[in-house]
Amino acid sequence: MTERSRIFSDFAGVAGGAVSALTGLRQEAEAVIRARIDETLRALDLVQREEYDAMADMAGRTRAAQEAAEARVEALETRLAVIEARLSGLETAPKSKE
Repeated sequence: MTERSRIFSDFAGVAGGAVSALTGLRQEAEAVIRARIDETLRALDLVQREEYDAMADMAGRTRAAQEAAEARVEALETRLAVIEARLSGLETAPKSKE
């Protein structure tokens, strides 16, 4: 019975060693895969989400500012057209005799 108990004990020790070896191998494989993925992503020159969100926000603000500037230019052009029409009317009006 002692011999049988010793065999089971040895078998458990070998199995435990194999499990810890496999765990270490798995961790090493994960580290290698993670490093390869990081290297590939850097080579692809992808943009991080935070940078994309910042650029999208800046583009939105720029678009809004451009639309506001276009509206202001249009209003100024309308005012200028009115002023030019008034000046043109003054130039063609008959001059009064004094």
